[in-house]
Amino acid sequence: MNEHIKQAILDKIESYATIVVSRHIRPDGDAVGSTMGLVTMLRDTYPEKHIYLVDEDFSDYLSFCGNEDRVSDMVYPDALLIVIDTGTRNRISNSKYPLAKEIVKIDHHIEADPYGDLNWVEDFRSSACEMIADFAMTFRDRLKLSREAATYIYLGMVTDSDRFRFEGVTGETMRLAGYLLDRGIDTETLFSHLYVDDFETLRLKSFVYDHIRITENGVAYIYMSEEVQRQFGLTLEAASAVVGELSKIRGSLIWVAFIYNAEKQNIRVRLRSRFLGINDLAIKYHGGGHNMAAGATVFSEEEMFSLIGEADALLGEYKRTHEGWL
Repeated sequence: MNEHIKQAILDKIESYATIVVSRHIRPDGDAVGSTMGLVTMLRDTYPEKHIYLVDEDFSDYLSFCGNEDRVSDMVYPDALLIVIDTGTRNRISNSKYPLAKEIVKIDHHIEADPYGDLNWVEDFRSSACEMIADFAMTFRDRLKLSREAATYIYLGMVTDSDRFRFEGVTGETMRLAGYLLDRGIDTETLFSHLYVDDFETLRLKSFVYDHIRITENGVAYIYMSEEVQRQFGLTLEAASAVVGELSKIRGSLIWVAFIYNAEKQNIRVRLRSRFLGINDLAIKYHGGGHNMAAGATVFSEEEMFSLIGEADALLGEYKRTHEGWL
């Protein structure tokens, strides 16, 4: 798929002596895995090139994956910048991106901002890492895929699909995952990093289960106040991750986490759904993303409850007009 775009990207990579790779703000496993995987692949394949990973908002959650680079502004005018897993330019975690000579965008979100000189966007993919795996497999005779690089890419495929459970996972997804696993990934260690909880995390989950609220039609939601974040020592990213704990309630097909952002004086929103799309709702509230996994921002409790009301109406309509939902 998009063979000409992939070939054009590889040609660009081979034509530049300096390459900078970046991702989105508040990076998740897919953003970290796709960028670390590509950087490792390129460094192994082209040791003579200067290849940097620049992220101004690194994730503590995935600190075991390594650190970002510090790059002088003087590097950019002769550099190719590759931005992965970032739908819009205002979410690029590299404020110096306009300085780059050329930009390549690799992304799996619904296209809203084609900011690259080359744009490879496949919104049907389960993750950006799936695209990087496809890139590696397409050019397997030219790119070196080590176990380390494969592990980073597999990490993103696993986390963005919730271990291959979400919509968008296909036979091709699994074939690409198999290609990575054939590199000898230590899944036991990787999954221990990702899924073994410490005691404080279990206390947090207990709090979440005790404070979930359910609307009339089954929207599950929770508000993570500044006080709660302080009580459990949570970063914004860790507080946002609790949305996943709301997905296990029978009859609840939309779940929402509201996280107060003290720095920006607004409320970050994480929306997830099963069977019905919520991206249009996210767009209405200053956000967007995937059909069943999106983010938004609200600026008051009134706006927060307005979003909940619209989500409840959306879910109510879906239940009235569809059968077979759980």
